[in-house]
Amino acid sequence: MDKIGDFILTLLHSVTNTHILHWQAPTLSEHLALGEFYDKLSDLVDTLTESMMGKYQTILQFPTTYHGPSATGLEELTTLGAYFAEGRKDLPQDSEIQNLCDEIAALIDQTSYKLKFLK
Repeated sequence: MDKIGDFILTLLHSVTNTHILHWQAPTLSEHLALGEFYDKLSDLVDTLTESMMGKYQTILQFPTTYHGPSATGLEELTTLGAYFAEGRKDLPQDSEIQNLCDEIAALIDQTSYKLKFLK
């Protein structure tokens, strides 16, 4: 379960990092896209974490390290997307858990689109 704690914490860091990048966004479109992203991701990560802990009747343990934001919102989302695609393989493969992962992946993809093309 250590890998799962690392994975969840990385997602939570992305909430914080995109919130910081939201405040530093050079355009209104980036500001709005990142604001929507961190708000939705926070709820999805909470649901994913509580679902796994309920399913497996365990409390996850989390590391204490923090990795700050990337230089731009698009870079943050690109890095997160690659990490997420690889890391979700280590999560339980139950359909309800993977469905929540699909929602997170779709949010990452949608926000990446907004950051890249809706300037």
